[in-house]
Amino acid sequence: MDVIIRQMNDNDADIILAIYGEGIATGYASFQEDAGDFQDWDKNHMKKCRIVAVVDDIAVGWAALSAVSNRCVFNGIGEASIYIADKARGMGIGKKLLTTLIEESEKNGIWSLHSGIFKENIASIKLHEKFGFRNIGFYEKMGKMTFGANAGKWLDGVMMERRSKIIAID
Repeated sequence: MDVIIRQMNDNDADIILAIYGEGIATGYASFQEDAGDFQDWDKNHMKKCRIVAVVDDIAVGWAALSAVSNRCVFNGIGEASIYIADKARGMGIGKKLLTTLIEESEKNGIWSLHSGIFKENIASIKLHEKFGFRNIGFYEKMGKMTFGANAGKWLDGVMMERRSKIIAID
């Protein structure tokens, strides 16, 4: 299986939202009830460091960064999101996306990557750990799920961080 990682483009909007929707449906990826529209997705993610994994000309995953704050003192910090299509989970797509996302983030001056992950999402936690993310905090009862199999359930979150080894900060 050849996996190509490329920059996201305007033609990817529908598949990005579809893959995001599959992640939401698991009940362990987001508190959002649905993927929404691409304008909202677009304004909530940085314009740089948006990538897509493609197999046989079909997008099977994506990764992107969101700003942790709009205050200038937080420039250089990005919150990483990675979503894999149901049919492509367990195939190493996440490793390829996270490798490229780290490389792209460092090329763009991002020295710290954060990820907030539901504690039940063990696969995502282990993936992040393989790439040098460390647990920096725990959110007890981070939010109450309003839909799906977890409706009414309070979910805990793990905050993970990876500091760049090539971008020096004082």
